[in-house]
Amino acid sequence: MAKRIFGTDGLRGQTNIFPMLPEIALRLGLAAGQYFRNGKKRHKVLIGKDTRISGYVFEAALTSGFCASGMDVLLVGPLPTPAISYLTRSMRADLGVVISASHNPFMDNGIKFFDSDGFKLPDAVEDRISDMLQDPDFQWDYPAPENVGKAVRLGDSDGRYIVAVKNSFPRELSLDGVKIVVDCANGATYSVAPRVFEELGAEVVVIGNEPDGLNINDKCGSLYPEQVARRVREEGADIGLALDGDGDRLIVVDENGRILDGDQIMALCAWEMMGRDALPEKTLVATVMSNMALEVFMKEQGGQLLRTAVGDRHVVEAMRQRGAMLGGEQSGHLIFMDHSTTGDGILAALQLLRIMVEQNKPLSELAHLLEPYPQRLINVHVERKIPFEEAPRVMDAVQEAEHELGETGRVLLRYSGTESVARVMVEGQDEAQVERLAQELADVLKAHLK
Repeated sequence: MAKRIFGTDGLRGQTNIFPMLPEIALRLGLAAGQYFRNGKKRHKVLIGKDTRISGYVFEAALTSGFCASGMDVLLVGPLPTPAISYLTRSMRADLGVVISASHNPFMDNGIKFFDSDGFKLPDAVEDRISDMLQDPDFQWDYPAPENVGKAVRLGDSDGRYIVAVKNSFPRELSLDGVKIVVDCANGATYSVAPRVFEELGAEVVVIGNEPDGLNINDKCGSLYPEQVARRVREEGADIGLALDGDGDRLIVVDENGRILDGDQIMALCAWEMMGRDALPEKTLVATVMSNMALEVFMKEQGGQLLRTAVGDRHVVEAMRQRGAMLGGEQSGHLIFMDHSTTGDGILAALQLLRIMVEQNKPLSELAHLLEPYPQRLINVHVERKIPFEEAPRVMDAVQEAEHELGETGRVLLRYSGTESVARVMVEGQDEAQVERLAQELADVLKAHLK
């Protein structure tokens, strides 16, 4: 098997550096096109992107590969990742493709896939496509000249998505009188997000909605929620919404300017869903990165937190296996399975606004349910990603830290899926202790994972 080039969320890297090269994108189109073609009919793939300038490069290369493989291509331009998932299903495409590096800066880009049901591809399928792509002697099954694909641009794709996401908000409710600050991160939601909230009656103040190809995620969006918090206070708004570059994650600010992460939003939504018996088995799905306080909260409510590996794809897989309706990540990926098959920042915001309107309470009053434990995350550059179990001094340090924390804290080590980085996470009830232990562990990793 060739080296795996797919990370936790598709391919990702700096433009014009492997694997984000135009020739790789072309071969990726060929490989994915051939894999999903079954020879029974004309096949089609839907391709969307965010606003970064290199999207033009990869859109053209992928289109060439897919058309050469015999697939018709539907181009929708800049749209949020969840819109591509939805449109892939509604247009009955065989495959959906998103060209985006999510929250990364403009110089990076990425490519991720959705199957015909709007779900991200399993590892086995990605591995097969990766093998085909990297095999220099692979025999491509090119179709006859009259069977190559053609590419067309869809003009109404944004409207289709807006209608779909608005349908997740009850028709009997309105956002009249609600003032919202929305930060679109100069990314894929810059056009659709303001329209969704305005069409539902809200007064919308928009920032981060002037993309130029280079300013996506540049000191704006979900990684910089302080921008929204400041504007909420200035405007006297009821809520602030910080989206990321491809629109699949959300960080929220209450009317006082307090920033709420994905764990706090999930706690509120899980509590509300349990209150109306809409959370099967009272189960919430989150990753190993979610705060320990969320786990404690769910137990106190008579429910449970099911943890997965990092990545919203793993969260969705676990939700499908368990029949769960709510899941997400601390970073702001929030999945409401009765409305969408992937994380959707706009949809998540509408579910939060629904609760505020139905209960006629400000967000600050609703969001006090979860007070996260102090948590410290340190990234350590590593030269090689050896299993932590093969570094005895590292494991000894972890055990010592876990012993000191006891049952009121935890330690997590993991490697980044896209960078040469090991992540050290420590959380507990004593902030000073958490900070000290995290730094001690980071120092051990620096010394023993060179």
